[in-house]
Amino acid sequence: MNIVREQREHNTSLIRVTVGEQDYGEAVDKALRDYKRKANIPGFRPGMVPMGIVKKMFGKGVLAEQSYRTASNAVFEYLQKEKIDYLGDVIPSEEQGAFDFENGTEFEFVFEIGEAPKIELALSDKDKLTYNKIKVEKKMHDDYRSNFLRRFGRLVDVEEVTSDEALNVTLDNGDMRIEDAYVGLISMSEEERKPFIGKKVGYKTTVNVNDLYKTPSQRAAVLQVKEHELEGINPEFTLEITKIRKFAEPELTEDFFKMAFPAGNVKSEAELDAYVDGEIEKELRRESDYLFTLQLRDYLIEKANLPMPEEFLKHWLYTINEGKFSMEEIEKDFAQFLKMFTWNYLQKHFISEDKLTVTKEEAEAEAKALAQAQFAQYGMPSAPDEMLAGYAKQLLENKDQAQKIYEKLYEVKVVDDVKSKIKVTEKAISADDFAKLAREL
Repeated sequence: MNIVREQREHNTSLIRVTVGEQDYGEAVDKALRDYKRKANIPGFRPGMVPMGIVKKMFGKGVLAEQSYRTASNAVFEYLQKEKIDYLGDVIPSEEQGAFDFENGTEFEFVFEIGEAPKIELALSDKDKLTYNKIKVEKKMHDDYRSNFLRRFGRLVDVEEVTSDEALNVTLDNGDMRIEDAYVGLISMSEEERKPFIGKKVGYKTTVNVNDLYKTPSQRAAVLQVKEHELEGINPEFTLEITKIRKFAEPELTEDFFKMAFPAGNVKSEAELDAYVDGEIEKELRRESDYLFTLQLRDYLIEKANLPMPEEFLKHWLYTINEGKFSMEEIEKDFAQFLKMFTWNYLQKHFISEDKLTVTKEEAEAEAKALAQAQFAQYGMPSAPDEMLAGYAKQLLENKDQAQKIYEKLYEVKVVDDVKSKIKVTEKAISADDFAKLAREL
């Protein structure tokens, strides 16, 4: 066996591996014996097929497979022994020549690698970034508090439509009459609500149910028919408002606090306001952290200025996706891919260099936080710990979900690690200014 490395331009290398019968012969013989043992060929009992026939039928394919496997294994051993770091994977080179597996015994396989660039990043307080912290504004507080209390509210009768009330109506088109049909203004746009604003019980108008109820399933449910029966129904109906109801916020009594906060961490209106501010700050902190991560990512990528083997990476993407994407499609999204690929490469550098780790306990805590956020969306801001633990366990048992959790935590560790080495100035900005910055990134 002979292995030769040829360094090429654009940070790539070709690795030529020449293998002979002495390298792959034993593996070929073993594979053919397995074929002989398992072959089911008419006219021969299992295991009794002559080796000559086995070689004639399978020999060429076995030779190609085993010689390639021998060469491929040799490449990985060579790279490890020579301590050659590479990106992506080892792939067959476009310079690969033809093979004569019918008559030949010595074969040259040509592989290509993208060389991993050396990272040299000297960070100090001369490296400066701004951490943009969003100010908590009164409207944020009022909206969050209102939405939170709405989960525990109740419907009460009101005299007049003012904004997003729930309407009970009678629909009648002469052929069919539906009483107590529901019209939810909360799901409508401002423009769609406009005809109902200021109206009272007893108000009548003509509506098209196709406009009022957006999906066939909604229309079928309201009209109490099957979806396939909608086609024959005249959609023009007279609508009469029979009841107007609005969500009223619950009274902030002891019973409310026990229901909304079973853990007992909030027991008064003042504590509720503090809880609301705390939750808003958590959400805003996540937004600020995310934006800072993007800024830090772009700063480090520009500062590192790594000579990535771009053409190789495009070829590698095409190869590993087995033609699912054309080179034109890969080219179109390559700039974004290269940014993320480079960022991941830099993260691995800091993880290795500074010995960053994510513990099992940290992963469990993150999974529980995700579970808590999920339950909060469904009106359970204080889900029982055992419920959170069970959901977190399910997340971590899912390979893909667990990988995302660990990747996120490692990214946080890298960002914190880099923050400790550079100068970060915190700046309070409005939500509008923050949104503008986010759009730019």
